[in-house]
Amino acid sequence: MGEVVPAFVIFFCLAAASLGSLYLHEKLPERNRLDDAQATIRLVANIFVVMTSLVLGLTINSAKNRFDSINRDVHVLAAEEVLLDRMLQFYGPEANEARRALAAYAEHVATSFPGEDGPHNFISPTSQRMLDALSASMRAIKSTDPQQLAELNLARTQLFRVVGLHAALVQQAEGSIPTHMVVILVTWLILIFASFGYRAPRAGVIVVVLVLSAAVISASLYLIIDMDGPFTGPIHVSRAPLERAAAEMRRSPIGP
Repeated sequence: MGEVVPAFVIFFCLAAASLGSLYLHEKLPERNRLDDAQATIRLVANIFVVMTSLVLGLTINSAKNRFDSINRDVHVLAAEEVLLDRMLQFYGPEANEARRALAAYAEHVATSFPGEDGPHNFISPTSQRMLDALSASMRAIKSTDPQQLAELNLARTQLFRVVGLHAALVQQAEGSIPTHMVVILVTWLILIFASFGYRAPRAGVIVVVLVLSAAVISASLYLIIDMDGPFTGPIHVSRAPLERAAAEMRRSPIGP
């Protein structure tokens, strides 16, 4: 819900700017309502329209690309977990303790990701402690057989990939769009909407169009802010791949 409040504030600012200028236009001195004055305001507004369109398009594209990248990392993490479990399973009974630690980590990550049932705690210290336990279990495996040692080294390399992906996802939990950029963008939009109301005649259809336009722009900014937080809000990275990975590990029996 943290993304909804800024969207409503932006909507209120845009609607107030356009309707306020629409109301105040008739109260301004005559020289401010001449054609030359309105033409100048139109030219200045066009500059802000171009700049805002470019920044808004780039911001949406950046937020979408970042969201897709993190979503891809989640799918890769799930695949790497399953692959590591297969490697440990092929290694033999000596890796059962490591497989239990991996299964516990996979289960925790799958259930702590965001979903319909509430917020996430994926970045909590618990996940890191489980990874540390998994690393300790794999370090405890000893082997003198060259073939087993080669398989163990491959499994440890696979563990490094899992740890790296986990760390990358934790680091990307925070938003990447600077707050001051959003503030500047909203300021430009306020000036643009004020120019719309300044030139518009007083009519019910004009009021409806201005309010709907403010709602659409606010919804676009809400989409940007929501996608910039990939683990929170209605639009978040799906945990389905991690749930499937955990379910696959539960189906693979682990010996005593």
